[in-house]
Amino acid sequence: MVVQLLAQPLRRPPNKPSMGLGFTATRKVGGAVVRNRCKRRLREAARLLLPDLGRPGFDYVFVARQGTAERPWPRLLDDVKSALIRLAAEDGAPGPGYKSAAGRSAPSSPTLSSPSSD
Repeated sequence: MVVQLLAQPLRRPPNKPSMGLGFTATRKVGGAVVRNRCKRRLREAARLLLPDLGRPGFDYVFVARQGTAERPWPRLLDDVKSALIRLAAEDGAPGPGYKSAAGRSAPSSPTLSSPSSD
C-alpha cells in the first residue's frame, strides 16, 4: 500500500480548504473482485484516519499493492496511519514536476539530514 500526497493548486477558495481522495489498484493486484476489495479496505481506513491525520489543502492517493486484500485489518490500519504520519511530518511542498497555476515548477522539498555527532 502506498499513499501519495500532493498540494492542491489554487482551484478552491482559500477559506475552504478540503482534502481530495483517490483510490487505485492495478490489474497486477488481482482480478476485479480483489481490486474492489482492496479499494474498499483503503476507503474505510482513510475514512477512519484522515479526519485526525490528514491535512486540508492536499490531495491523497491510496495505491493498493499485492497483499492489500489479505493484510490483517489492524496491520493495514497501522500501515496507513504510519504513512499519513510520515507525510504530515514533511513540509508539504509539492514534489518535483508539479506545475503551479502559473505553469512554473514548484521548488522541490528540502532533504532531510541526519543529526550530526559532536
